[in-house]
Amino acid sequence: MGAKTGRGVFAMKVIICGGGQVGWQIARHLAGERNDVTVVDSNPDLVRRAADTLDVQGVVGFASHPDVLEQAGARDCDLMIAATHSDEVNMVTCQVAMSVFGITRKIARIRAQSYLLPEYSDLYRRDHLPIDVVISPEREVAEAALQRLAAPSTFDTESFLDGKLQLLGIELDAECPVLETPLRQLTDLFSTLRALVVGIRREGRLFAPEPGDQLFAGDQIYVFAVTGDVDRTLDIFGKSTRKQERIVIIGGGNVGLGVARALEARTDRIRAKIIERNRSQAERAADALDRTIVLNGDGMSAELLAEANIEGADAVLAVTDDDKTNILVSVRAKQAGCRMAICLINDPTLAPLLSALDIDAYINPRATTVSSILRHIRHGRVRAIYSIGDAEAEVIEAQVMGTSPMSGKAVREVEFPEGVLIGAIRKGDQIVKPTGNTRIEEGDIVVLFALTSDVPEVERLLQVSIDFF
Repeated sequence: MGAKTGRGVFAMKVIICGGGQVGWQIARHLAGERNDVTVVDSNPDLVRRAADTLDVQGVVGFASHPDVLEQAGARDCDLMIAATHSDEVNMVTCQVAMSVFGITRKIARIRAQSYLLPEYSDLYRRDHLPIDVVISPEREVAEAALQRLAAPSTFDTESFLDGKLQLLGIELDAECPVLETPLRQLTDLFSTLRALVVGIRREGRLFAPEPGDQLFAGDQIYVFAVTGDVDRTLDIFGKSTRKQERIVIIGGGNVGLGVARALEARTDRIRAKIIERNRSQAERAADALDRTIVLNGDGMSAELLAEANIEGADAVLAVTDDDKTNILVSVRAKQAGCRMAICLINDPTLAPLLSALDIDAYINPRATTVSSILRHIRHGRVRAIYSIGDAEAEVIEAQVMGTSPMSGKAVREVEFPEGVLIGAIRKGDQIVKPTGNTRIEEGDIVVLFALTSDVPEVERLLQVSIDFF
């Protein structure tokens, strides 16, 4: 099924076990970069969807069965990604991949927290369960939630350059003081501000702006800001930077518990409360936490929200395993006076509804998992990667090699495609806001914003491919 791609000089042979949303998105990324990709799933509909819509091959069968992996090409496979819905199938698949086929790079998605406890980390030694990278969606989502809470007036945020650079997604409203100002003029007005607008989404279309472009109310913009300048950047775009001190978490499962634990570990005193519907889950959360109040009951209940003092809360974080509950709880909390609502949604088609419902930010577990897997695949010179929106663009952090066409040139001399902007350059310990005259040297670390269609050209400019391990 599906046409076989001719493997380029850099292409890898990759087997993706699991054709659900995560497997499909990873396959889309890797096939788009001309790798030889095979998707394995026991559900023939998922395999057919992947083979029909992507340039991949499909094999129907159980991913952990050696004969199925052999049929998928495991004998000359460079990378195995196990992302089925079962932790145990993912584990056995990695074991078979190593023991039978000698596949050296194996990534597994593992959900159950028991498998991830530090005291059992020996489990993943090469002579035990040979998994090279374990991806935990719950931990990734808890981390994403904490980042959202740290930048409350943004709809998206991610850190780069070892935490020294932040990507901020900011929705501009009519009160924004710099509307209808050309970006070039913003740079002159705030000459000491180490921040740069790299992407604008207007009426559903994302593009990389030119210096003469203006900003309008309703635009969603992506800005790179040096961490020390984040508050000033938010201020310039008309956003508040007030601290989040009182947080109500709806859902005491792995995600809610992970967030509460991380909040308790922080030095600044944050008061958190959890509302969990399942009694035994609520008791487990209460036992695991020291300072967090756990209430047992329905997060949709107006009485229970009032008991949690939702009107005095700085933020509500709705992270149950039901999208509709998360959305409705967020709406109810905002109506009751809560200042900010963040909700977890698995179905990305619901995202466009959220701003109409006055929900400030959302977390998509699949997108965070995909970003995390891509980050681990793109080792070597590519240090980090972050997928924006519905895979509309990527932010790539990479080291410049001597062989790169960029090396030794000023920014204006590099032929970047229209959809690519360079957001920051790290030279030694210094982070530089790039201008046309900034020279890019071998060893510099660059952070680039690239529309998805321009990623292959970025790889050419970096002289690095996905398999530069």
